[in-house]
Amino acid sequence: MCASRFSRSVLLALLLWIAAGAAAPLRASEPDFSALRRLAEDGVKEGVFPGASIAVVHRGKTLFHEAFGTTGCDRNPEPAYTSTIYDLASLTKAVATTSVVMQLVERDSLDLGRPAADYLPAFGRNGKEKVTLRQLLRHTSGLRAHAWYIETCRSAGELIEAVYADTLLSRPGLQTAYSDNGFIVLGRIIEKVTGRSLAENFHARFALPLGMRRTCFNPPAGLQAEIAPTGRDTAWGKGLGARPLVNDQNAAILGGVAGHAGLFSTTGDLTRFMRMLMNGGKLDGVRYFRKSTVKEFTRRRGDDERALGWDLRSREGYSSAGGGFSEDSWGHLGYTGTSIWVDPEKELAVIMLSNRVCPDEENRKIRDFRPRLHNAAARALGYDCPPYEPPDCPLR
Repeated sequence: MCASRFSRSVLLALLLWIAAGAAAPLRASEPDFSALRRLAEDGVKEGVFPGASIAVVHRGKTLFHEAFGTTGCDRNPEPAYTSTIYDLASLTKAVATTSVVMQLVERDSLDLGRPAADYLPAFGRNGKEKVTLRQLLRHTSGLRAHAWYIETCRSAGELIEAVYADTLLSRPGLQTAYSDNGFIVLGRIIEKVTGRSLAENFHARFALPLGMRRTCFNPPAGLQAEIAPTGRDTAWGKGLGARPLVNDQNAAILGGVAGHAGLFSTTGDLTRFMRMLMNGGKLDGVRYFRKSTVKEFTRRRGDDERALGWDLRSREGYSSAGGGFSEDSWGHLGYTGTSIWVDPEKELAVIMLSNRVCPDEENRKIRDFRPRLHNAAARALGYDCPPYEPPDCPLR
């Protein structure tokens, strides 16, 4: 009797062990990033950029992180490294400005439904009285995209006054039109509400606690030798004083710190930042956002072209995210040749930093490179991608 019960117990344990083994996933082979590596190397050879640093994050782990080419475009440039610092350009909008806004919204310091003029009364004129923070974040404010303020403004104060005094190109909420000026306004609102600069806010709230030691506005002299150069500003006049390092001319007039551009970083630092966002606003036991806040700022609403501060993958036609990223993907581009794209369904992020504007800002080859890069990253992880078609899109 005891032997029979023992045999049945052994048989039951054996069956449970077999079942557990069958349910466990087979060990997946290592991702093959050779095609991505060749693509990046060809990008250097074909003049897409002098150099680049690329990182691929999948399910919370950085599976690929390599640099290619050089940092410059002179005769004796330094090699590019994964630690090379790049001008993020418009990634500043998403990484810095939007992130600070997210925390302020969580803590009831900002209400996205309120007019920007409630926080900046000087902005509320010439038809802009009802432009809301939500419309600024989604680029539906009706503000102009950009202006060459160097032609009329000789100081940060004059530039801000020009933005405040401007009129709208369309009724707020009517259409989506990408706007640097909207994020210049958001940056000023952050400073007004907190009593600290955007740079101080970002450093205290994110760069310092996340250990992003090579991420900042106006990099100090000790880091400047490690920064990849960008374009040359031949329009900068003596009356404007010493020019800040940032490539964006309007950000330079604003002293190198602005809501639309000015942040510098590395792929290593950005992988930590993106892992935090992809993990619902938490990393290494520290919570930076509620999970619901991250979802609210990155989700698609109906047929909207943009989320709050982040771009969304185009449902039809060309997307810089390529064909392997899902419709729920969100990200952003930077004029200097930078980009971040996240596919929440695949738990996949691709971060690329480059200085494609060195030496010529008219270099448009990155338009074709970006979707190929994201397709290569998705395929390396075993995801299918539809055939690629050449793009026709902005560089933002």
